[in-house]
Amino acid sequence: MAAQTLLPVNVTLAVVLVVLLGAAATAVAVFRLSPDGTRGRAREVAVAGARAAAQLAAVSLVIGWVVHHVAALFAFLLLMFGVATRTAGRRVTPNGTWWWAAVPVAVPVAPVVAVLALAGLVPPRGIAMIPVTGILIGGALTATVLAGRRALDELRARYGEFEAGLALGLPAAEARLEVIRPAASDALLPGLDQTRTVGLVTLPGAFVGMLLGGASPVQAGAVQLFVLIALMAVQAQATAVTVELIARGKLHREEPR
Repeated sequence: MAAQTLLPVNVTLAVVLVVLLGAAATAVAVFRLSPDGTRGRAREVAVAGARAAAQLAAVSLVIGWVVHHVAALFAFLLLMFGVATRTAGRRVTPNGTWWWAAVPVAVPVAPVVAVLALAGLVPPRGIAMIPVTGILIGGALTATVLAGRRALDELRARYGEFEAGLALGLPAAEARLEVIRPAASDALLPGLDQTRTVGLVTLPGAFVGMLLGGASPVQAGAVQLFVLIALMAVQAQATAVTVELIARGKLHREEPR
């Protein structure tokens, strides 16, 4: 009842969503907020909104069945992981090394989910497994994209410094690390800022969702604290793994000649 009162699902909601999506696409088009200075990213915004609506509609139809079947549940989690890997990888690089993005997404998330399941905090059966795993995968995806793009952009811009490191006798991995590590560390900033300002600037989704579901403020606060701390752990590890992959030349773009 509380959720329906806050945001009823009706025609008014649909109209508001269309208007907001149009406003986002228009702002991107008018101010040409694309890497090449064109209006191309406005189409991406519109398509992303439409895809989100279609995907959430589909998930809403199947998720009630999935959570009652362990095999289907884990298949759904693998689908989430696969989509996150491809999304992160293709954002970082257009070449065939994009699949290495699976490593920074999986390495921090899998152990955390396994520990939570073994400790009984998140039962392998039931609705909790999907949102918790999805939040962690999403955090790893964001960190991988930010760290990967910043690191590779920095390596391209400061390629001369990388070559200078090689000339001084540094191994290639060490020479790359000296260039990319400071820039890649920016991937940690969104998680840090969200954690620092929680409760003062915003009330994040987990907290609000728990309250709407009937939990006490203390329970909601505990869940939100877990989400924030777990996200920082996942994002720190995802960033570190991404930096190592780029330093070792596994995840790369075509370097200038």
